[in-house]
Amino acid sequence: MSDPMPDDAPSLRLRDLNDFRQLLLARVAGTTANQMLMVALGWQMYELTRSAWDLGLVGLAQFLPALLLTLPAGQWVDRHDRRLALGISLGLQALAALWLAVASTGGWLGAGAIWSVSVLLGCARALQMPALQALLPSLVPAAVLPRAVAASSSTMQAATVLGPAVGGGLYALGPTLAGLAGHTDPAAGLAWGGGLVHGLAAAALCAALWGVSRIRHRARPAVRPAEGWTGLTAGLRFIAQRPVLLGAVSLDLFAVLLGGATALLPIFARDILHTGPEGLGLLRAAPALGAVGVGLWLARRPLQRRAGVVLLAGVAVYGLATLGFAASTSLVAAFVSLMVAGGADMVSVVIRQSLVQLETPDEMRGRVAAVNSVFIGASNQLGEFESGLTAAWLGPVGSVVLGGVGTLAVVAAWCRLFPALRRRDRLQPG
Repeated sequence: MSDPMPDDAPSLRLRDLNDFRQLLLARVAGTTANQMLMVALGWQMYELTRSAWDLGLVGLAQFLPALLLTLPAGQWVDRHDRRLALGISLGLQALAALWLAVASTGGWLGAGAIWSVSVLLGCARALQMPALQALLPSLVPAAVLPRAVAASSSTMQAATVLGPAVGGGLYALGPTLAGLAGHTDPAAGLAWGGGLVHGLAAAALCAALWGVSRIRHRARPAVRPAEGWTGLTAGLRFIAQRPVLLGAVSLDLFAVLLGGATALLPIFARDILHTGPEGLGLLRAAPALGAVGVGLWLARRPLQRRAGVVLLAGVAVYGLATLGFAASTSLVAAFVSLMVAGGADMVSVVIRQSLVQLETPDEMRGRVAAVNSVFIGASNQLGEFESGLTAAWLGPVGSVVLGGVGTLAVVAAWCRLFPALRRRDRLQPG
């Protein structure tokens, strides 16, 4: 049973909450490990096949299981201790990373094995996201939950920046390590580089698992959900019946679906901004850097009033920054535009996550978090597809302009369709 956290300490410092610190450790270590794995798996697949199609299938092999299993995973999270659910997910990922390290170092990792492990990773992450989102509110008082969401989201963004850089740097050490071991074959260098990245990712996942094991607060809902289709779809019905939540979640879905330009960054870097891989790296890091800064600010100075208006304004700024990026003719201007977009998106993330978690009763948090995860995953994946499709029709600049204009149109429409969201003042209900 989940014992309610005391709600009489709005000025409580987050670092004084031991269970929250342990969850933050688990999230940072797990996210960093995931990003390292993605860098290594993508590089290994392309080295093996030289096929962009096969490379894309690595991401698809992880996305589809997560999409199909997230709702059942949310129901399972609401029936069991959420620490256990998160621990199982991290443990499966650690075993997969360890196997990849052995297979890479041994030189017998093939394309089929990469796809198989990618499916396993997707299944594990289907359980991870609902467990993470449902566990957080039980570890902090409701009065400081928006600050906790901001701190958690900003550290995740920092890990998103750190993970690929660490993974790529370690992979590049492969030939040196292989040479020290007496192997001069280039294939051996690649094998050792992959083994090093996967091995350290496994260690990071074990650190995340250790952090979860140190969480002492019991996190099992007091009311077990119904089994079958009724329990499985309860999260969908819960959000659909609450205009504030439906408006916030769907606003993020359509904004990211239309306004995302990540998939087109290589084209902008090479053909429009005339920069190289180092410029592409800066462009990819820019949204996360903006998100980290805004997240840390909101963790120290949480939003007090006019939550709905600020949410809509944040998404509008995201659309305007997208248009600014489309108009950029220099690397500096593009970097600043993407950083502003990332910061504006973080405002949306913190308000949306806080609304969802504060409005949802504890016994339903796993299933509602699962629906939220499906929306987030669909917007990111389909957004990349939408960007590529419209770029083929309109060119990269036209695609991003259309996305920015579409985002602003969605904000205007949502102001009329969801007046309860626009009028929402405080994050906490009541």
